[in-house]
Amino acid sequence: MATSVYLSNLSALTVNSISLLDQCTSLTFTNTAEALEKTSFGGSSRVFTAGLFNNVLTMTLYNSYAASETYATLAALVGTQTTVVATTVDGAVTTVFTLTGCYLESLPVVNGSLGELSTVDLTFMGGTYSVA
Repeated sequence: MATSVYLSNLSALTVNSISLLDQCTSLTFTNTAEALEKTSFGGSSRVFTAGLFNNVLTMTLYNSYAASETYATLAALVGTQTTVVATTVDGAVTTVFTLTGCYLESLPVVNGSLGELSTVDLTFMGGTYSVA
């Protein structure tokens, strides 16, 4: 089983309460407020305001089929909502990023090339984003 020893300042990563920190090679939270136009009739330029938030979490994990690893943790989550929690530590500051009720649309079951470690790219969509 391949593991990642160091990933920036990420100190914890759980998906559905299972730690996948040692399998993670990259992680990106994107918090987007969709733009809604609110230009008035006499306006000379477009004006926008925030609409619904569209949260996306992408991650790349080493592919492992052992118990409590990548495939075993994620296979049952396809098509369901789950919670992903990522914790970073920067000096004395610990920040916890949580995406609750996010949706996993698909899981690549086999992804590999000759001479390379197998990885899977995942996208969790929607849900409620919070920072503590």
